[in-house]
Amino acid sequence: MKVVTFGELMVRLQPYNYERFVQASTLEFTFGGGEANVAVSLANYGVDAAFVTKLPAHAIGQCAINSLRRYGVDTSMIVRGGDRVGIYYNEKGASQRGSVCIYDRANSAIQLAQPSDFDWEKIFEGVDWFHFTGITPALGENVVEICRQACKAAKKAGVKISCDLNYRGKLWTREQARAAMTDLCQYVDVCISNEEDAKDVFGIEAEATDIYGGTLNHEGYKSVAKQLADKFHFEKVAITLRESHSASDNGWSAMLYDAATNEYCFSKKYELRIIDRVGGGDSFGGGLIYALLNGKSTQDAVEFAVAASALKHSIEGDYNMVTVSEVEKLAGGDGSGRIQR
Repeated sequence: MKVVTFGELMVRLQPYNYERFVQASTLEFTFGGGEANVAVSLANYGVDAAFVTKLPAHAIGQCAINSLRRYGVDTSMIVRGGDRVGIYYNEKGASQRGSVCIYDRANSAIQLAQPSDFDWEKIFEGVDWFHFTGITPALGENVVEICRQACKAAKKAGVKISCDLNYRGKLWTREQARAAMTDLCQYVDVCISNEEDAKDVFGIEAEATDIYGGTLNHEGYKSVAKQLADKFHFEKVAITLRESHSASDNGWSAMLYDAATNEYCFSKKYELRIIDRVGGGDSFGGGLIYALLNGKSTQDAVEFAVAASALKHSIEGDYNMVTVSEVEKLAGGDGSGRIQR
């Protein structure tokens, strides 16, 4: 099985520990980005995973590529060119203080990329699955068109397509997101969303649910998943369910809806003590793709994806560095992470 993901890979600059930007004297230098994070997860599970983007031909661009190669991601289809690698500054939250993310990604190589940079017909040769997120088309109309051409080529090649809606208000408006994602989602087979993205992008929301008050209404999320599936003819819809008790402590679970069988499966819930939540949704996506590619049932697929993401919340950096056996051990346990003897 081979998976291709497409998006932006950025430099991540972050104060050590839980320092604030204003008090930090040094910043930790790593890399990350939604679709790249998914590719790393899949490579760590033993999947043939390739990441496609555009990066400068200078040393920082090469460092970004090396960060993926370290974990076995195929980088051979990355286009080299442009001048900038996008940057995001991340200040980790704790307790009642939320995280802060500041983007410096204008005029990055991928933001200025053109459709002619990518030969999607060649890229999708022998590929089984294609994944992108709503963050990537948010970079500009040119990137919307690149995503559109990628989706069309994937469909022509018989490749399954998944998309994490991932609305980012710092990159585009709800109106822009709705127009672009309504177009792109016609090609998508598996949609990944959360309690906010479905509302922000498509105006679809669960009733009687307060995401900040810690109350989740399962019936409401069934309705959201079915509305999404009916609107776009998705085969499956996954919705991650985060209960924010504080910046340090969250409840974490998910639902997976199978439109063909009208089956709604909810995972067990994990009570997380968060080390790093960046990439948590991406690790869910990587886990879900792996589970579906390997023929897991709807229930087992959502359990695997949620367990993978629960583990990611304990790992510094964007990338989820866990194995299949570690995920399956947690998914098959009581959710506490304690060693079962």
